[in-house]
Amino acid sequence: MLDVHQPDSEVLPPSVWQERARAHLERVQQWTVPRRERRSRHEQHPVYDFLFQYYSYSPAKLETWHPGAGEVLAYAPEARGRFRPPLYRTSDGLIRQDTSSLGAKDVERLRSLAEVLRATQRQPANFGCYGVHEWAMVYGGEDVRHLEIAPLRLPQKEVDRFVESRPVVCTHFDAFRFFAPDAKPLNRIELEWSTRHDVEQPGCIHANMDLYRWAYEAMPWIGSDLLWATFELATELRVLDMQASPYDLTDFGLEPVRVETEDGKREYRLRQRVLAERARVLRERLIGALEHVIAVAVDPFVQVEP
Repeated sequence: MLDVHQPDSEVLPPSVWQERARAHLERVQQWTVPRRERRSRHEQHPVYDFLFQYYSYSPAKLETWHPGAGEVLAYAPEARGRFRPPLYRTSDGLIRQDTSSLGAKDVERLRSLAEVLRATQRQPANFGCYGVHEWAMVYGGEDVRHLEIAPLRLPQKEVDRFVESRPVVCTHFDAFRFFAPDAKPLNRIELEWSTRHDVEQPGCIHANMDLYRWAYEAMPWIGSDLLWATFELATELRVLDMQASPYDLTDFGLEPVRVETEDGKREYRLRQRVLAERARVLRERLIGALEHVIAVAVDPFVQVEP
């Protein structure tokens, strides 16, 4: 069985994994507690609530710490009830992930996640979109999502004129599907649900935000530390995304990145490149973690370098 033949890559003593779990909860609650407070007051945040509405991972799940792929925990009483079957098994004073609980469909799903990540990583990055997708969503003024709490910072005619002046090159289907109907024909790339992953590219802000989605869909197997890194990156990407939008977010402490100007385009492109490099590293880490989990799930006797 896995707990007998799988070599221990790293055994974390109780003091180490308990501290990691404590630190994880502390940093995550900087986001989850304000989210719960806003909900209790029936308030909306046009930037940060996206991380809990569009992405369906609950605050409680995000707060729960899990070890990374291949990590082994030394038993402590605190672990009782926390790392339970079928996801974990305990023997000889050690707690390990139990990948035998993964069925064939689960393994195939993880393989599909890994392939989406590899396909995105292989594509050339595009740094010339300038966040026009947010402008295309409010094109024509029929559906301005955040209007009640964040008005447009430019007149509607100027917003429309900017969209019409740009080569709209959105490669992310989940952004494109929210385009205003009259803006969709302006996109130079044909996007469909069935082929959405074929055009994903590593410069795209939304594709890089979605690293968080792929991470939580692979939980608990890839571990909370990697999950947190993708969430943290997603928050920074979301901030840039909305700063470059046509919304006025100064009441929320966010100055605009005026992509309708040359200075704004330069700032956007520079920050986009920096965040894309961080996403590249995290994408590789996530691919590696998925490969580890898949290999052990398929053959519990295999020796895998974490």
